[in-house]
Amino acid sequence: MDEYVSKGEGTLSYAESDLERILLSKEEINARVTELAEQISTDYADYESLYIIGILKGAFIFLSDLARKITVPHKVDFMALSSYGASTESSGEVRIIMDLRQPIVGEHVLIVEDIIDTGKTLHYLQRLLKGRKPATLKTCVLVTKERNSLDVATDYLGFKIPNVWVVGYGLDYADTYRTLPYIAELKKEVYQSG
Repeated sequence: MDEYVSKGEGTLSYAESDLERILLSKEEINARVTELAEQISTDYADYESLYIIGILKGAFIFLSDLARKITVPHKVDFMALSSYGASTESSGEVRIIMDLRQPIVGEHVLIVEDIIDTGKTLHYLQRLLKGRKPATLKTCVLVTKERNSLDVATDYLGFKIPNVWVVGYGLDYADTYRTLPYIAELKKEVYQSG
């Protein structure tokens, strides 16, 4: 691998040598996002509108690509939640950092999330949003780890991945690596030393 990950005409500030291996290529991700968008568009074809909620920060790239490929009328809003803080292990306590800007009563809601790790964040979010009385509530998740301990149901799933720390395509470690065009496993020594 090259010493630095190339980005346009400059370089990113971290070494590509931080990465163990690429799990999902840019092409694999693009193809799967297209399939998901087609399925969602088909499933919501008879609805007046779809209310898409992207979970920040991790889902922003996935949501952007997905929403542009969805062919039914839709609105986009965002929420930000935290269960990690600065740690590499979930605390199990989920906090809302940023809430929706408008009510979702009677809306057909699709939660778009980047990853299911333990499942606690998505489980919390599903319960919270069901209480706000949407007409329907479904989830679309880019990747789920094998250790999804709560076995949280997803309606649309991109990929299942091993239980390793992954970065790229919105996924991060300490707010870096998010803009990699692929999803890669981060070397243990990188996040265990931090």
